[in-house]
Amino acid sequence: MDTRHDTAETGEDPRLVAPTGDPGQERAFHDISTRILGAIETVIDGKPYAARLALTVLLAQGHLLLEDVPGVGKTMLAKTLARTIDCTVNRIQFTPDLLPSDVTGVSIFDQESRRFEFRPGPVFANIVIGDEINRASAKTQSSLLECMEEHQVTVDGRTHVLGEPFMVVATQNPIEMEGTYPLPEAQRDRFMARISMGYPDAGAEADMLESHQSVSPLAGIRPVATVSDVAAMMRQVRSVHVSPSVKHYTVALGRATREHPRLRLGASPRSLLQLLRASKASAALEGRDFVLPDDIAAMADAVLAHRLMLDRKATSAGDTASGIVADVVSRVPVARETQRR
Repeated sequence: MDTRHDTAETGEDPRLVAPTGDPGQERAFHDISTRILGAIETVIDGKPYAARLALTVLLAQGHLLLEDVPGVGKTMLAKTLARTIDCTVNRIQFTPDLLPSDVTGVSIFDQESRRFEFRPGPVFANIVIGDEINRASAKTQSSLLECMEEHQVTVDGRTHVLGEPFMVVATQNPIEMEGTYPLPEAQRDRFMARISMGYPDAGAEADMLESHQSVSPLAGIRPVATVSDVAAMMRQVRSVHVSPSVKHYTVALGRATREHPRLRLGASPRSLLQLLRASKASAALEGRDFVLPDDIAAMADAVLAHRLMLDRKATSAGDTASGIVADVVSRVPVARETQRR
């Protein structure tokens, strides 16, 4: 653990100010999260970080962007997460000719009733898998903005509320690949976190060739949690304590990205809210009911990097958003705070 983030530096022991959790709820949280992670890891070989981050985003009530080259398991991870929970799941295959109404739904005139009736689109589900989202036009991509931020759809002046929980798990290929469109900045900002899957190591890839060739790995996946289980876990995550010093540290990280000389777009206020929520979920998965600065630092790359825009000099020099986030985390000190007893 980074010694910059210990309690001696902050002058605050979070265990003294965090609320005491219910041991029964904590055990249930641990048992269900372990089952979900175990189920995902039976399908996604050698990617425990990706499995954990996907669950973290779900429990933090965020949306997840899976970005990498084709064939590394992006859609498989999304499908596996969805199958571990007994909830409604819809999949949208994004293509250049997909229309916004194909996502959100459309009003159709009924001859018998002589009025328009709303036919819900595939976005009306607890988990929505958006496959290759950046193959659709910007207009169609933008149809998800209201859904992801406000959990509702407005069609023909009427608002339709989406169910809870609601999560979008979208996959996209690198923008330099043929037939892709860059996601608008506003769209990227709606995703709480981004995962770059990467290639599996040699051992995991060999195991995959052995176990996945005869039958689909998804065939053996059964729900290990219900919607009510997940809702209870989300409530527990919301109750995780965040001290003032951790909040100050989060704000300092965000401001440092906005002032960084190699960035032309830093972290938005929305991104800091989502960083805090993701860190609360991460702390809960660690068995804690309080957030440490280390939780913020650990989640910073996944939550912030995909929102940042480098300037031309940084791009020419080969800098990356992840590298700049790491630089900011290494430079920003944790705010000191006097413990109140």
